[in-house]
Amino acid sequence: MLLYFITCVSFFLFLKPLLLLKPLPSWTNEVRLISLLFHKDFCLKSFCKLFRKTLVSRMSLVKKTLVSKVENVEEEVDSLQQNLSVLDLPELVLECILEKLPPSSLCQMAGVCHSLRERCVSDHLWERHMKQKWGRVIGSVAYREWKWHVATKKNIGSLRHGKPRSLIKFMSLYWPFSWMRMKVDAAYSNSANKQNSYLPPDSFMTWYLALETGNFSFPAQVYNRENGHVGFMLSCYDAELSYDPRTDTFQARYPPHGRRAAAVEHGIPWERLRAPPVDTPPHDLHITECLHDLHAGDHIEIQWRRNKDFPYGWWYGIVGHLESCDGNENYCRCHNSDTVVLEFNQYTSDSRWRRTTINRKDHREEGNEADGFYGGVRKIKNEKEISIWKGLWPSEVLD
Repeated sequence: MLLYFITCVSFFLFLKPLLLLKPLPSWTNEVRLISLLFHKDFCLKSFCKLFRKTLVSRMSLVKKTLVSKVENVEEEVDSLQQNLSVLDLPELVLECILEKLPPSSLCQMAGVCHSLRERCVSDHLWERHMKQKWGRVIGSVAYREWKWHVATKKNIGSLRHGKPRSLIKFMSLYWPFSWMRMKVDAAYSNSANKQNSYLPPDSFMTWYLALETGNFSFPAQVYNRENGHVGFMLSCYDAELSYDPRTDTFQARYPPHGRRAAAVEHGIPWERLRAPPVDTPPHDLHITECLHDLHAGDHIEIQWRRNKDFPYGWWYGIVGHLESCDGNENYCRCHNSDTVVLEFNQYTSDSRWRRTTINRKDHREEGNEADGFYGGVRKIKNEKEISIWKGLWPSEVLD
């Protein structure tokens, strides 16, 4: 109302001079300016209000359009996902995924379909798992034992339909995880006559599962045998090992020593096991090739047995100095002598087991029935091996 009043007054004031042709007072110019300002403000507010309405309307339309497009895309993605499978992934991507799966997941994937089974049982996947978990305790001797085992038990590990000892049945009975309880006949009934549908008995997967279930015993060596028996401290003996998946430990069966019956030890942790560092059988003399390379302070292992009816064990020691040498590294010439001093510092200084000597040029088995027999020597160059021996050091000096 104020706007209309001012407009009318200004119009009247503006019209009156025209009629009377008389000059207007000075304050009429101010009223005229006020009317123009109000009119300008009114136009600006009207324009802003109109702009806001138009903008809101356009934004609402754009939003509805975008929502509609997003819904259409989501429907298309859902439809696409329903039609896609893991086999539609690029070969390299699928291979990378399978390489990241643990053994349990690979076994699960192998039961999905024929195509995934062929991928999940491949040797290159399971060889990596073999090295990661079993590489420290499995050596060439154990591999030969497995080959011999497969050759004599050809039906173990076969996945052919109708075989009484198929690997899946074998796993479903002994594998300690519930996911291995598969329906064997349903999984493999369609692939009975196909050559590439069964797992070869000498595959890495078969070997891994045989080890993991404890159904294959393998040769390895045990540190400080018979649960740290004082008579075997800082030694390593050959044994037949089998794995217990319930306790994640091993059982060791040691061969008989002379008239002594075979000993069995349970609950052996992984830390006390190793693969044999050499292929020499426990009753054979190891051919030493490092005698001319031995210097004072070198770490060694030497074969020792109580008598000739016993197998050898490997005992940890250090190359010492001759009695004529004061031990000064700058003047030591012990490596030029034909006599090599071996020290076993876990024993007291006056123990008969503390020191022994061997001939550098013509070393064979040396010893007697009283002190035992010393056999071949191997020099330890690996710092990890040395640290393992030091970690097994007895808490007290032995007599």
